[in-house]
Amino acid sequence: MANAIIHNPGHPYQLVGFFSARSDSKKAMLLGYKIHNKKDLLKNDRLANQFDAVLIREMMSRQKMEEWTTLALDKGLKVLKAPCIHKMKENGVAGSIRPLQIEDLLDRAPIKIESEAVKNRHCNKSVLVTGGAGSIGSEIVRQVARLNSSLIVVVDQAESPLHELKLELLERFPDQNFKFVLADISNHYRLEKLFKDYSFSIVYHAAAYKHVPLIEDNPHEAVFVNIGGTKNLALLSRQYNVDYFVMVSTDKAVNPTNVMGASKRAAELFVQSLQNSPDNTTKFITTRFGNVLGSNGSVIPHFKKQIEKGGPVTITHPDIIRYFMTIPEACELVLQAGTMGNGGEIYVFDMGEPVKILDLAKRMIKLSGYTLDVDIKIDFIGLRPGEKLYEELLTDNSTTIPTHHEKIMISRDPVMEFEEIEMLCKQIMRSAIKKDSLQVVKILKEIVPEFKSNNSEFEILDIISKHEVYQ
Repeated sequence: MANAIIHNPGHPYQLVGFFSARSDSKKAMLLGYKIHNKKDLLKNDRLANQFDAVLIREMMSRQKMEEWTTLALDKGLKVLKAPCIHKMKENGVAGSIRPLQIEDLLDRAPIKIESEAVKNRHCNKSVLVTGGAGSIGSEIVRQVARLNSSLIVVVDQAESPLHELKLELLERFPDQNFKFVLADISNHYRLEKLFKDYSFSIVYHAAAYKHVPLIEDNPHEAVFVNIGGTKNLALLSRQYNVDYFVMVSTDKAVNPTNVMGASKRAAELFVQSLQNSPDNTTKFITTRFGNVLGSNGSVIPHFKKQIEKGGPVTITHPDIIRYFMTIPEACELVLQAGTMGNGGEIYVFDMGEPVKILDLAKRMIKLSGYTLDVDIKIDFIGLRPGEKLYEELLTDNSTTIPTHHEKIMISRDPVMEFEEIEMLCKQIMRSAIKKDSLQVVKILKEIVPEFKSNNSEFEILDIISKHEVYQ
């Protein structure tokens, strides 16, 4: 790597030395450059002033990367990252070295996927992906496109993102047969034609409204899409004998404090209820995980924009924490979970350790080369409607059952009979059509009894419910 920097002129980097955690020889040199000990950097500010940046290797363990990054940032140095040497040769030094991103520090060890089972499941099969132009849906499409499916139908209601994805996929996978369909999943008649025409073997349902504050203000839209759309797709999958229906859910469905999470929990309950319904041959599978790094509208791109504008970086609460995983990792686990079980299961992914959002913001400010409270400030703006401090992956009265895959567990949550959830879904749909927000949320609380509103106008319903119980 050092040779590549030394012998390739025309890039903006100049090698001035090496750092090592080893201290067995203070006189050691490498390529004529001094090797400095890590402890020297820690103690000696004058040494740190000799450098502008520290370059770390892509192959370094996350723990070591974290240690070196913390040390460099504390000394006011920028942190750069270099790929493995063959990538550097391919792309050149200037095209390979880049500033370290926060995603590099949050990324986890790569997961082991049983690729044969996943390949066999998709080979020569017709696959439907809803929400296919979104962060999760589009990555599911990319991964399925490598598995020799006979057809991938990509459905989304967002016209421009679907068009952009179409251009990308046709270039990257010229031999794969795609259909790109602009459609709303709440439109049953539009969906039914797709099921009739394409005889799907697998449905990946990733379409959903997901932004908590927006859905808190528009609960009827959550009913139309998150509940009604899921109901349409699940019933059509049963009617047209789809082999596997895999729903993408969220940790916000666990003990929900907002309409979005409660609507996803209601969708989970509907999907599960179909498993043992008469004459059903479809395996209905639900996958549940937390935030994904870099997804549309998520916290990291939001913070990056705020930092680029000079701040302030806005955080709802100093103690708020979230779980994170990468988009490819989440989608690999969705595909893997789709090959497991007998249907009716809710699969929960190992999300690793939770991340404190305040620490995330501080680290991003430093990585961007700014000083906290001097160049960029952090403002606390209060929890948004429906937001909670801590996300959970399991309900209180559920148990977790391990699977043969170390990153995937089964959550045993309460289930509902099909007739009951079907009746409640019809009721809530009628209220949604009338735009009666209070009645919509009231019925949602009947479907999901553990749904307790937080920092929301709908808290009044919990107070009324408590009073009725007391009376």
